[in-house]
Amino acid sequence: MGGTVAGVGVTTLGLGLEGPRGWAFRGVSFEAEPGSLITIEGPSGTGRTCLLLALTGRMKSTEGTATVGGSALPKRMAAVRHVSAVAHVPGVTDLEPALTVAEHLHERALLQRRFGDSLRGLLRPRAERKSEERLRIDAALKAAGLDLPSLPKGSRTAVRDLERPEALRLSLALALIGRPQLLGVDDTDLKLSDAERAEIWALLKTVAENGTTVVAVCSEAPAGTVVVSTGPSEPAGPSEPTAPTEPTDATDEAPASRDAQEDVQEDVQEDVQESDGKEAADALAEAGRA
Repeated sequence: MGGTVAGVGVTTLGLGLEGPRGWAFRGVSFEAEPGSLITIEGPSGTGRTCLLLALTGRMKSTEGTATVGGSALPKRMAAVRHVSAVAHVPGVTDLEPALTVAEHLHERALLQRRFGDSLRGLLRPRAERKSEERLRIDAALKAAGLDLPSLPKGSRTAVRDLERPEALRLSLALALIGRPQLLGVDDTDLKLSDAERAEIWALLKTVAENGTTVVAVCSEAPAGTVVVSTGPSEPAGPSEPTAPTEPTDATDEAPASRDAQEDVQEDVQEDVQESDGKEAADALAEAGRA
């Protein structure tokens, strides 16, 4: 991304999130250094996405403690959101099928310039702003491994015409435009071939090696990562899972976790989409004038 990024360390102790129908996840404890690749491993419906959103400051935990780059959660969620970005999260970062790759990139760059950068950046000459936008986009595309000329219609390719790995790479590029210190990626290995999974994991390891701390949701974590389990019987940290605080029936916990995850995800999607909708409207209006 045009150089290394100063990533953030992540530490949790007994972290949990309870929804109206039960615990989405509970008892998560781990420690990861800046620039780590953290993998949230577990079956679908065990709170993986909720944990990802909690660690990136987009969902409020209800028990335990967490620290991201010196900011304590959930007290300083806004500070964590400021240094983090998420990609490939269903219902939160969905790509618009009718828009082209170039339109997605341009819109995200406008949003970053207007809401993510300093006031001084907004006051720079238009030519300088355009040049900075191009550099950000090129660096993000390179970091995400998305080669525009290889797409069916280049940058004018509509999202609906992208293959799944290409769509994932585009989502990663959009998140990386803001040069986050913490990157959260959902459903990293979903519906990918073995070769495609290997390529994506190699990509995320490179992003982490360049400084950005990465948190990735997956069904099976690769070697060499900080593994965090959200399985119904092992909700604790990566190395030595601890037993749940209260006895539970194994046959009931997975459905309860899925219900809880759906409830809390609906809440965070409403908040994120309302905020993103206002910002996107402003960006699209400016894009029409550019």
